[in-house]
Amino acid sequence: METSTIAKRKENIAPTLFNDFFKPWDEWFDNGVWLKSINTPSVNVKESNNHFTVTLAAPGLKKNDFKIEVDGNILTVSSENEKEVEEKDENYTRKEFSYSAFTRSLSLPDDINKDKVEATYQDGILKIELPRLHEKKLEERKYIPVK
Repeated sequence: METSTIAKRKENIAPTLFNDFFKPWDEWFDNGVWLKSINTPSVNVKESNNHFTVTLAAPGLKKNDFKIEVDGNILTVSSENEKEVEEKDENYTRKEFSYSAFTRSLSLPDDINKDKVEATYQDGILKIELPRLHEKKLEERKYIPVK
């Protein structure tokens, strides 16, 4: 039985003591919003007979904010977003900057047709279609008896 892995996700191995230690700091920075802005978006991968579909949750971005490339068997999705807001009044000037960036890389199986990869962005979801070179028959689960 052949199995191909397109993505692996690391589990959070930091102990709760570590999280509890930084909890007061999270509350100081608007309930952790400051720290959450540096996180990478979640990725889902769905496999079918003739393609893989990668979906990435990235609300608040524009389609031009993404850089998507396939290099060998590595799919890399990245984004950099910088905003500057300035508010002036006769008594004060307020200037705020925000910067967010992420990079996600996934290993692709050998049977991806790299010339026909397509991406769409709608309602905060980036969807990448990765067609296979040939249709693959997904094997059904087989139970092996113990003798």
